Amino acid sequence: MTTPATPDINALARLAAQAQADLARIGETGTDWVPPAEGIDHNVVVVGAGQSGLSAAFGLRRAGIGRVSVVDAAPAGHEGIWRGPARMTILRTPKVPPGPELGLPSLSFQAWYEAAYGVEAYAALPTVPREIWADYVAWFRSASAVEVRNGVTLARVEPQEGRENRGRLRLHFTAEGKTFTETTRKLVLATGIAGSGGPFIPDVVAGLPGHLYAHTHAFDPKALAGRRVAILGSAASAFDAAGALLEAGAGAVDLFSRGADLARGSAMKPFGFFGAWEHFHALPDADRWAVMAHFRRRASFPPPAAVKRAAAHANFRIHLDAGWNAAAPHGDGVRITLNSGATFDADFILLGTGYQADARLYPPFADFAPAIARWADKVAVDEADAALASAPYLGPAFELVESEPGAAPFLADIHFLAFSAMTSTGRPVGDIASLRHNIPRAVAAIGRDLFVADRAKHLARFLAPVGTDDLPRDLYAGALAAGDALAAAE
Repeated sequence: MTTPATPDINALARLAAQAQADLARIGETGTDWVPPAEGIDHNVVVVGAGQSGLSAAFGLRRAGIGRVSVVDAAPAGHEGIWRGPARMTILRTPKVPPGPELGLPSLSFQAWYEAAYGVEAYAALPTVPREIWADYVAWFRSASAVEVRNGVTLARVEPQEGRENRGRLRLHFTAEGKTFTETTRKLVLATGIAGSGGPFIPDVVAGLPGHLYAHTHAFDPKALAGRRVAILGSAASAFDAAGALLEAGAGAVDLFSRGADLARGSAMKPFGFFGAWEHFHALPDADRWAVMAHFRRRASFPPPAAVKRAAAHANFRIHLDAGWNAAAPHGDGVRITLNSGATFDADFILLGTGYQADARLYPPFADFAPAIARWADKVAVDEADAALASAPYLGPAFELVESEPGAAPFLADIHFLAFSAMTSTGRPVGDIASLRHNIPRAVAAIGRDLFVADRAKHLARFLAPVGTDDLPRDLYAGALAAGDALAAAE
């Protein structure tokens, strides 16, 4: 069965109303329990309104934490990756796992798809098309009533000094060419790869003119129609890019792998069970590091669907045992010299080389970047694992940790749900399947920290004199024994 051309808008509106009614039925109406604090604009600011940021904001409201603000640099409808850098045609995640709805069935993908296209259509859906998922995330934002300020970019995080400013961060934003500042008690970074230093550009191409290469994170397949493109890398993003290029009319696409064969199995497959998702972070540092180094040393395998998509084109070739030694301008294009000494000419280079994992490279952290602990500060690191070791060493609630204890306590108020959190948690953070595990843990910790920080206010509330309004005396006065009634009257 094929997906109908247009969704049932009326059915989706009814489903959104049902979701709000369901929240009311279970008592999660978003009533704010956090006492207001003078001079603080927000309890929590969430940066990033993709599926992870939306789910975090939704979870915070359900936990009764008010004054949560969500910002995203992208225009509405273009947050996250699904209408941008993602090039796969279908999700790599099966359609079954829970997503951003955090246990509320009426906000799940299945409920949305069945309302939009019918129960039979969902049953017949083998995998989720990427743009269908993007449509669902956009509906989730509306149906969950998460408000987002689009076109707002976080430029700087400024810690506040002094005892009176403890527990607050000053955030510098830009929007429409203007700058402004706001204060928050907690900051959640749900920025994907942007929070980790961005795409990895290997030295072999770093000296090339910018018009001769691009990373798979940002390129236009249509602009390369008719041209010969060389792709460096052989994991999922490289094959996704190859498929997109070939479908857009590339003259030829040659993919280069340094291995003698493609990776044909996932080293992370044994990790895919509930206990690992929930509790990997609780393992000793040495155990976590051993597992993540093991994963990194084994190449990520490309999904069969992505390989099949590219291999279906006659003008696609895979070059094995073909690491690159040099790349230099040659005529109107580029000449690549392989480690073997052979050369290859192309019009353009596309890099499927992955991403950096260093939170210290995130520009808004410039004021305090050296204070952020990395895995290199915690374990003995081989040179081969140096890139992995640059990832931030996070606490159990995804909070940044000080490289020197006591030097930067404000880092505990920055919860890092971006790409390079994976080294601490064992699985990609922000992926669909991660949301049901990661968001509740982060939300619970944020709530705990806010509650404990307001300890004096809550104690005053708990220990206040007990009133008598809850039980009017006239409800039982007529039943009092004569002597008791007389004594009570006096």
